Amino acid sequence: MSWLYIALLAVAVGLVAGAEWPRLGERLGVDSRRNRQRARRKASLRVVRDDEADEFAASVERDLANLPTIDDRERRKG
Repeated sequence: MSWLYIALLAVAVGLVAGAEWPRLGERLGVDSRRNRQRARRKASLRVVRDDEADEFAASVERDLANLPTIDDRERRKG
């Protein structure tokens, strides 16, 4: 009789796992990992206020000026 109880227990565990699969998939699936990573990245972002806008614009201009560029003459040679 013990094999019957083990089989019934296995079937019950299978039914519970099957019924809860959509909820488990949300927490353990690939999409959930992507969502958690995105939430972590978004948490570090901040809104630039009007009083910081000039500082921000100057910073962007500095960064753009420091980017490496390719001359048209160099492009034609290569």
